Amino acid sequence: MTLSLDLIGINRTLLRRVLKRYRNALVVIAASVLAAALALALLAPASPPNLAQPSHADHVQLLTESWAKGDVIAVVRHGERCDRSSSRCLGPADGVTVRGEVVVQALGADFKQLGLMNTDVYSSLLTRARQTADAMFVRPVEALDWLFNCRGSMLRDALQHKVPGRNLILVSHSECMDQLLTDMHLSTRTTFGYGATLFIRTNEANGVAQMLGYIEPKDWENIVPVMTASSRHGYEASQF
Repeated sequence: MTLSLDLIGINRTLLRRVLKRYRNALVVIAASVLAAALALALLAPASPPNLAQPSHADHVQLLTESWAKGDVIAVVRHGERCDRSSSRCLGPADGVTVRGEVVVQALGADFKQLGLMNTDVYSSLLTRARQTADAMFVRPVEALDWLFNCRGSMLRDALQHKVPGRNLILVSHSECMDQLLTDMHLSTRTTFGYGATLFIRTNEANGVAQMLGYIEPKDWENIVPVMTASSRHGYEASQF
């Protein structure tokens, strides 16, 4: 029994010596792992700001000022897909649901509050995008192929269609919104719901685009009063 206790004591002593010897090495390894994790986090692409969050109020203000100047490109995801929902279809199976139409009609009213006098609107050729544009705006909207076939060129094509001093609204698809983020070297981890809108600010002088953020349809009521109140210095909503 005494011998067993002595062996236990010896083992504990040896363990303490080993731990003491390698303690500094373990600290260095742990610090290196932490530094590597921090570096990866800092180097990872940033996600677009959610404009509904109070911490991004400055982005909402910048969006207001940029919209009044006609410097904004807005990319809108189409309404709820009929072929991926049990809700009643508005028309063809490749279009939107009746419920989706109601949501994007309200979205169109939100855009109208911002002002549509100096705004160009285009949609994808697909039925769901065209139905969304028709529900949002009362005027005919031109459909363009690149708003669906957007791989590798979404930002470039959007900037090419942006007219100086005029905002641009593009009714498109989640894949094209992700492509836009990729083109801007931003993270694509954000999942955009039906009717979500991405806003970017353009600099006409150098052609550089700045991500302002995104907003989901249910959150517009949190930012529209702020934006319309900030833009009452002469920028009027159009009647189309």
